[in-house]
Amino acid sequence: MKKMMFHLAKAKDDAYSNRVVPWKLRQRSLPGLAHMPTFTPAAMRILEALGIPVAMVLARNLVEFVEATSLEVAETGQEGRKHMLAPAAAKAWQRLKDAASRDGVELNIISAFRSVQRQVEIIERKISKGLSIDQILEFSAPPFFSEHHTGCAIDVGTPGSKDLEREFEETEAFVWLSQHASDYGFEMSFPLNNTSGYAYEPWHWRYTDTLAPSLTG
Repeated sequence: MKKMMFHLAKAKDDAYSNRVVPWKLRQRSLPGLAHMPTFTPAAMRILEALGIPVAMVLARNLVEFVEATSLEVAETGQEGRKHMLAPAAAKAWQRLKDAASRDGVELNIISAFRSVQRQVEIIERKISKGLSIDQILEFSAPPFFSEHHTGCAIDVGTPGSKDLEREFEETEAFVWLSQHASDYGFEMSFPLNNTSGYAYEPWHWRYTDTLAPSLTG
């Protein structure tokens, strides 16, 4: 499969329009699909190149997001990896993490901001391993449709629990987040039987008290 960097130069021109709305307002427009969403030409080209049917995206009510351009380091992880978030989300995360620490709960970021190009690479790698599009989209969003593009979504881990595994829900960290995350503007994105069709992800949380950069449909 050819690498898709050539799509993304044009994608920068297509995607960053002024048609943005608050994250929660965009969510409220989704359940009934009162009108057909309009995706950018860049997103349509990448969906086609990866073999992801637009009908599948529509059926799952997925939202196209603008890649964040204003980011700051929210946390530095193992081996010096810098996890980037939108400024408001980064500040909220630090407040949340400090509060958890005071309660004896250790939280850390596994993944934060992720570019469209990185999402392309993730999908391409899974395709190369022989996974079907249905299998891939159970756990990974199509490029342009990942909450990680916004700089407002994080995958959370805690010592003693495997990263990005359902066992996270059995930890004190998950219990603490379930009780307190909303106090800091965070909510779990993909609970059991979520309407987006993704597998249950107790580790994936998003900051919603900011104007998350999503495209109108």
